[in-house]
Amino acid sequence: MNSEFTIAVHSLVFLAYLPDHMASSQLIAKNVSTNPARIRKIMSCLRNHGFVQTKEGTGGGYILQGDPNEITLGQVYRSVSCGTLKPNWCSGDPEESCVVSSNIQGVMDEVFEEADQFFSAYLDKVSIASVLEKIKHC
Repeated sequence: MNSEFTIAVHSLVFLAYLPDHMASSQLIAKNVSTNPARIRKIMSCLRNHGFVQTKEGTGGGYILQGDPNEITLGQVYRSVSCGTLKPNWCSGDPEESCVVSSNIQGVMDEVFEEADQFFSAYLDKVSIASVLEKIKHC
């Protein structure tokens, strides 16, 4: 799992907390505790997938596009992090004569693909609004 998902969710929940208000990348970055350039990169992806609108220039920034009750974490995950449960490196060697070494990578690929689908389906049950509600009750 990469941090882009967490940053994207945090940013969208923050925008849902500020309905009808623009938030600059600097303001979001301060709230998320990261670099504004990193926020701009992730927000660009979210804009491309229709989650936020942007306005450039003075007074510009990002605003949530859509109902936070209808935006799910699964949609966000598939937009910024799909497939990231699988590690970048797998053990084994497909050329090896050992049955374990030669087949472990393919089997683990299937395991991570199924886990990714399960995780994505679970996240489809959680909305940006529900995350915000949980935060308000902490």
